[in-house]
Amino acid sequence: MKAISGPAIQIQPDDEIDPRALVGTLLDHRWLIIKATLGALAIGLAYLLVATPQYEAKAMVQVEQAPSLPGLNLGTQQSSPSSPAAADAKAILTAQSVVGEAVRNLHLYIDVTPYRVPVIGGLVARLHDLTSGSEVNAPWLGLNGYGWGGAHLDMPQLDVPDRLLGEGMTLTAGPDGSYVLTEDSDVPLSPGMQLLEGHVGRVSSGSGVTLLVKSMRANPGMRFHVVRNDEVTTIAGIQQAISTSQPVQGSNIISLAYDSADPHKAVKVLEHVVSAFLAQNVGRNSAQASSSLKFVQQQLPDVKKKLADAQAALAAFQLKAHSVDVPMQTQTLLSEMATINNNIDQLNIQKAQVQRLYTPQHPAYKAIMQQIGQLQAQRAAIDKRMTTFPDTQRQLLRLTGDVQVLNNTYTGLLNEAQQLELAQAGTVGTARVVDAPSVDITHPAKPRKLLTLMGCAFIGAFLAMAYIFLQQMFRRGLEDPAEIEQLGVEVYSAIPLSEQQIELSQHRRRLLGKGRSALLALAAPDDVASEAMRSLRTSMRFTQLGASDNRLMVCGSSSQAGKTFVSSNLAAVNAQAGLRVLLIDANMRDGDLHQVLGVRADGGLSELLAGELEVPEAIRPITGLGGELDFIPRGNKPSNPSELLMQPYFGALLRRLSPAYDLVVIDSPPILAVTDAAIIGHHVGTSLLVVRYGLNQSREVELAMQRFRQAGVTIKGVVFNGMEKRSSGFSTYGFLGYGFAQ
Repeated sequence: MKAISGPAIQIQPDDEIDPRALVGTLLDHRWLIIKATLGALAIGLAYLLVATPQYEAKAMVQVEQAPSLPGLNLGTQQSSPSSPAAADAKAILTAQSVVGEAVRNLHLYIDVTPYRVPVIGGLVARLHDLTSGSEVNAPWLGLNGYGWGGAHLDMPQLDVPDRLLGEGMTLTAGPDGSYVLTEDSDVPLSPGMQLLEGHVGRVSSGSGVTLLVKSMRANPGMRFHVVRNDEVTTIAGIQQAISTSQPVQGSNIISLAYDSADPHKAVKVLEHVVSAFLAQNVGRNSAQASSSLKFVQQQLPDVKKKLADAQAALAAFQLKAHSVDVPMQTQTLLSEMATINNNIDQLNIQKAQVQRLYTPQHPAYKAIMQQIGQLQAQRAAIDKRMTTFPDTQRQLLRLTGDVQVLNNTYTGLLNEAQQLELAQAGTVGTARVVDAPSVDITHPAKPRKLLTLMGCAFIGAFLAMAYIFLQQMFRRGLEDPAEIEQLGVEVYSAIPLSEQQIELSQHRRRLLGKGRSALLALAAPDDVASEAMRSLRTSMRFTQLGASDNRLMVCGSSSQAGKTFVSSNLAAVNAQAGLRVLLIDANMRDGDLHQVLGVRADGGLSELLAGELEVPEAIRPITGLGGELDFIPRGNKPSNPSELLMQPYFGALLRRLSPAYDLVVIDSPPILAVTDAAIIGHHVGTSLLVVRYGLNQSREVELAMQRFRQAGVTIKGVVFNGMEKRSSGFSTYGFLGYGFAQ
């Protein structure tokens, strides 16, 4: 007869995800999640306390439209890259030539940091700097080799051989401004080779190292960690550290940002970067004006010679033809021809400039060639009309037009040369500073306190939930009595997990030392697990009515299932009901029932089976239950427990003891570990298998049942031990058949 009741429970398929079950699992482990979250928050707070704050310097520049250079028309201006686009300007701002100016001017390739005591050293130094300013803090705990705040070392020059580039060195401050520079040793806590000795304000040399310490503020004996980095490596690091962005996509405004633990250093770096960028921008426009002026000056002598030749040819023709004036009817054609030729000459100048910058496939070059072609077509049309004029008139018209065109060209080049000379002298950049570099020293940019705490809390909660789900995924222990019944065995009782039983197990020795019982049925008779034991007691009375004897074996598939807890407390509740009960610890390998009952382990079953002890000497009465409970401990650990159980004397012993008691409860070893339980099962009329909630798997229970069937032992039912109340699914306490919910 089953001791359970209630509706059939639907088992969720393994390949489906039950959101209600997931939420319930999280609620069941809520304290673990809360502890993990609080622990992560504590770690975040500790990090915020000891982390070195980083300050962010910001600046903003605007790349404006390049002004038109004198003497060049719109087509030339568009074809000349006089000012970079915003994207190009972003790249130039972090170019090696720009950042290199800041690195060289600020000596950023020299890295100097005081030695700090791990964890607390930086915190103490920052607190001192906030309260005491530039005063050097006295050493703590006599550790004068470390900086505790207020230390400063200005080193504008440090030249080292190539082997020391990027290698650590230690500068130790001495009395009266003296110092010693040593090479760091590869052996921890071992002094390195001394490189040189020096004094503040003087250039010192030694071992290939040249050093200048401009100023030093430190206690005697304090050490500074010094590294001379390669200049190119330092520039690359600063390039990566400087971030550029456009606040508005597509705009010509660029924002710069740079982080550093020293806010003043951050501002200086951006100041030098912006200054170098502006200087390059001005130099770029000045160089273009200079290039254009050079080209114009190269064209002037040639145009001047051509003009003189044209004027001489015109004078000679007029003298020969005795004609000095152009007829009025051809004056219009002459003006048009002069204008066209002048424009063609200007476009040829522009074409020569563009050819130095672009290939013939560039749109700017093609646009100029298209304009030249159109003008040449117009000139050809005028030439065609001029064929109808008399020869003398045509010749005079041509020579006069050549003189006018060359004269206009020469005059225009002179004007351009003068204007370009002025432009070269007074060129301004196409970029300007919108916001000068600045930093907020009251609010560090990093670490971000709120974001850090929120991130730590999230990571703590996430890791806890991941651990819970992974544990559930890989454990896959039985959590539903219905799953056990699907294996073809009845569940006689579901025993809830008892917090009081956990406490009794943890403090067993202390309780026994004070004379208190470690049995749950005696120490906490009102506990829900004790009530479940009484329910099991009732079920077993009906089950044993058809049994061949009054002997009951309690076994498990593996250790930690709780068979000792079930057997001891089941014997106790039967004794409390007025029955005469004998409890035998048949686990002669590592049984610990004697510890639960507070008696010795020696002088027990192993000695009885070995013939070294009489039965009355092995029986230990257990008092305080209000009934009769006798106990036979396991005895001393024998070398052959299975062989002792297989002797005929074991069966005879049980048959001799059974008539003297109403119930004999035998605690046996786990069946999957050893064969002892199968041997004991042949001598008892009823066998129970204890299955632990969340520990024993279906396959494990099936294998245990198979072992018993192969040995010819029938398992009457299962005791589902340690059931936990879950927020999802059914109420485990309701599964007992009556209200134990709490």
